[in-house]
Amino acid sequence: MNLYNIIFYLFAAITLVSAFFVVTTRNVIYSAFNLLLTFFGVAGIYVLLGADFLAVVQIIVYVGGILILLLFGVMLTNKIVNVQIRTGATQILPATIAVGAFSGILISLLVNTEWKKVGTALPGASTTANLGMLMMNEYILIFELLGILLLVALIGAATIARK
Repeated sequence: MNLYNIIFYLFAAITLVSAFFVVTTRNVIYSAFNLLLTFFGVAGIYVLLGADFLAVVQIIVYVGGILILLLFGVMLTNKIVNVQIRTGATQILPATIAVGAFSGILISLLVNTEWKKVGTALPGASTTANLGMLMMNEYILIFELLGILLLVALIGAATIARK
């Protein structure tokens, strides 16, 4: 067993043990700090796989954004009892139409696209440069469709939160 495998198993153990404690811990603050270790373990695995862009995004988005927001939300909120999470605004028909249309577009793209080995990777460049080239050349349509899907989800979340 070489050093790479030892470091991988170390990150995997950190990720699995801290994820177990996220689920089993009763205190929300302790659970959130274990979630921090889980996110760092996943970022370490990304680094070992050579996906430096994903590792940085993992740390910036999940640790820097979501986890800090979760900690502030928990720390600044008093005990909340009898909260009704379900709202009365259930829009099954529009949601079904939107998901069906988006699924149809993705399936037609997958069926009608001839999958070939992409040869636009830049030799010696980082994974970020290669990812950028692929997103703006080969997969631009799928990239734009995912942007539209995220915009629709944001509008839906704002509509639900407004009520």
